[in-house]
Amino acid sequence: MAGSTRKKKHTGRQSAGAQKQKPHGNPQRAHVSRDPAHVEPATLRDWIGAARLRTLPLAVAPVIIGTGAALIGRSEFHWVIALSCLVVAVSLQIGVNYANDYSDGIRGTDDERVGPARLTASRKATPRTVLAVALTWFAIAAVTGTAIVVRTGHWWLLLVGAACVLAAWFYTGGKRPYGYAGLGELFVFVFFGLVATVGTTYVQAASVPQEAWWGGTVAGLLACAVLLANNLRDIDQDRLAGKKTLTVRIGKRATQVLYTVLVVAAFLIVAFLAQFYPLAWLGLLALIPAACAILIVWTYRAPRELVVALGLTSLTSLAVAGFLCWAFAG
Repeated sequence: MAGSTRKKKHTGRQSAGAQKQKPHGNPQRAHVSRDPAHVEPATLRDWIGAARLRTLPLAVAPVIIGTGAALIGRSEFHWVIALSCLVVAVSLQIGVNYANDYSDGIRGTDDERVGPARLTASRKATPRTVLAVALTWFAIAAVTGTAIVVRTGHWWLLLVGAACVLAAWFYTGGKRPYGYAGLGELFVFVFFGLVATVGTTYVQAASVPQEAWWGGTVAGLLACAVLLANNLRDIDQDRLAGKKTLTVRIGKRATQVLYTVLVVAAFLIVAFLAQFYPLAWLGLLALIPAACAILIVWTYRAPRELVVALGLTSLTSLAVAGFLCWAFAG
């Protein structure tokens, strides 16, 4: 009996030990050793994942809308400038994603991340390498943007381009990143909504019709919705890390309400534009993925489910942009 009792106690200690060894945080990082020597270097798939392809529609959408607005009442399509605007927007988006990977990684914000593992936090790439990649994408955006300025002769746009790069970097970079102060949505609305759309229209048409402003508002609202879905997924980790996003400040329920309001407001603007451009009614077809995303935001049980909502919202933005461009140009 005594031997049996000791055996049971020993088994109990083993069970407790096993529970203590259970990994927490991001399941994808559970197998990562704390010893850098045991971490496998990042693969091409890891680098592509860190670029966060789900967010790229947010860069493409304002360029599509802006190009459509530039074609209102015109038959000439400046495809080289339009393509250059697309390169600038996509490069900035990828650059800011890698910059976030670097900045959040060195701060430790991503140590208990729920979503896909980051390169810096997982130690699959050195911070210096991730930073170099981020700066390379910013450089591509800067060079392409400068080429647009030279082609169009609007030299004051260099200041706008510089502001875009700085906004991309200081989202999570620097000593006082505005993304940590709850201002991320505001800057996303301005730069990935209004500036990207209106700028695309201006460099092609040398003027900015009101349709570009309305379209930029639609793009900005949906981009903010994507950021809210992302921050709602990370709300617990951000709160622990001291990252005071808007979601952390207002809480889960208010974020769900705000997300819904932003998406609905975007479609109300589309319906308004459809009064003047009937083809814009087709943009309401994007309500299908949008409704699914809203449903997930309100009913999710695991934070990982919000990754799907994020992707659906991004696709919604791209679909709406396509229909608005068709309506404006048609």
